[in-house]
Amino acid sequence: MVLLAANLNLREQKSRPNTMNTALNFSYEFFPPRTEQAEQNLNQAVQQLKSLKPHYFSVTFGAGGSTKEKTFETVVKLQQQTGIAVAPHLSCMAASKAGLQQLLQDYQQHNIKRIVALRGDQPSGVGRWDAGDFNHANELVRFIREQTGDYFTIDVAAYPEVHPEAPSAQRDLLFFKQKVDAGANSAITQYFYNPDAYFNFIERCQCVGINIPIIAGIMPISNYAQLARFSQACGAEIPRWLQRRLADFAEDDKACLQDFGVEFVSQMCRRLLDGGAAGLHFYTLNNAHLTLRIINNLRKET
Repeated sequence: MVLLAANLNLREQKSRPNTMNTALNFSYEFFPPRTEQAEQNLNQAVQQLKSLKPHYFSVTFGAGGSTKEKTFETVVKLQQQTGIAVAPHLSCMAASKAGLQQLLQDYQQHNIKRIVALRGDQPSGVGRWDAGDFNHANELVRFIREQTGDYFTIDVAAYPEVHPEAPSAQRDLLFFKQKVDAGANSAITQYFYNPDAYFNFIERCQCVGINIPIIAGIMPISNYAQLARFSQACGAEIPRWLQRRLADFAEDDKACLQDFGVEFVSQMCRRLLDGGAAGLHFYTLNNAHLTLRIINNLRKET
């Protein structure tokens, strides 16, 4: 696709060659299933992605702790069944210090050694600053360090295109630095479709002394309406040309849209890796099909 290559400008700004090897950090995110069918879908996705020998899996944590028990159950089950490290998401929202302390102890008892620490989505009906004992992710990171020392590897969120609630790009960067200074080991970005936003963010992080690995968050494109809804909520920009291109596919032309999406995201991932990205974190939505196609495309190019 000439248009695709032109917009991505894939062969520019390479800083190093990359190959698909075990040194790269590839990870895959799931959410806790709530139905029997969803459980089957998750198990299938896990088995398919397990063969890629991921750095780790992660499991999300619903707004206000709405899936806390299911998250714990899913994390422990996946790590026991696969032998692959699994990282639970922990959220500030509606979290108490006593409850979080117990949860950390429970994870330690089950040999869980990685955590994704987030402020989390505000639950409906809860006051902005009255949701629990923690208001910001840096407070959560600091508490985990105080309670458990260096036991856990802690990932935090990063926003190359700026958090939608941040008053400015510079303030957002300083908020991120607070999480790093509190003890974060690495970060996972919100998904994006403009690699330049990622590279610019890395440069800005280096300028303020942030040197932890920042993993690029990747969202495969499967449904344009769903993607547009997600992106509006989280502040991820879909470039205008890409919006127009995706909108060209009719609702009943799902296969062609996904074919285009796989090629676009594959080439974006290649540019990120060639430009020095520390790794890729795939938001799978509990479906491995598109992620596997993207990984296979990356392997073909090496």
